[in-house]
Amino acid sequence: MPDTTEPLRVAVLVGSTREGRFAPVVTKWLTGHLDQRDDLVADVVDLAKTPLPTVFPAFGRQPPPGSREQLALVSPRLAAADAFVLVTPEYNHSFPASLKNAIDWHGEEWHGKPVGFVSYGGMSGGLRAVEHLRVVMAEVNATTIRNTVSFHDAWSRFDEDGACKDPAADTAAKALLDQLAWWGHALRDAKSVRRYVA
Repeated sequence: MPDTTEPLRVAVLVGSTREGRFAPVVTKWLTGHLDQRDDLVADVVDLAKTPLPTVFPAFGRQPPPGSREQLALVSPRLAAADAFVLVTPEYNHSFPASLKNAIDWHGEEWHGKPVGFVSYGGMSGGLRAVEHLRVVMAEVNATTIRNTVSFHDAWSRFDEDGACKDPAADTAAKALLDQLAWWGHALRDAKSVRRYVA
């Protein structure tokens, strides 16, 4: 029987790698909510600090030099996670290439695990990025959470110290993390008694 009291390990993927990015502000706000919970433990995987290879090997060939070292900083952390939250901006009506690259370099690490989304941007708040990510995550056998957190005109939603000025966002974060926890426990328990089949 699985230990249902063990906290779920949540990998928070920071998708933006652009200079001057707003992602650290949003990520800090999210991890503040995760830190308040006893049932979830966060591991922030910042793709700007742990960049992955961008050149894929030809079928049957060895990865380019240095690829294994780069992947070793990320892959074991994704494999160890019970659940994920992807923090993403919206670039050109979709999500960043760095995030797609991280998804594509991995396979089994996503299988049978729940994925939540926190998005930000201008008028759309990153919602188009999230809708594109749902399709991609389904292809890698992950389960996406219905509830999301979306920051429209994100730069105006936080003060100069990085504190969120919108109480509705805190309510949305709780709903997202409650759903993530439910799915995380359900899927972890299921995989403990029956091997996941992709």
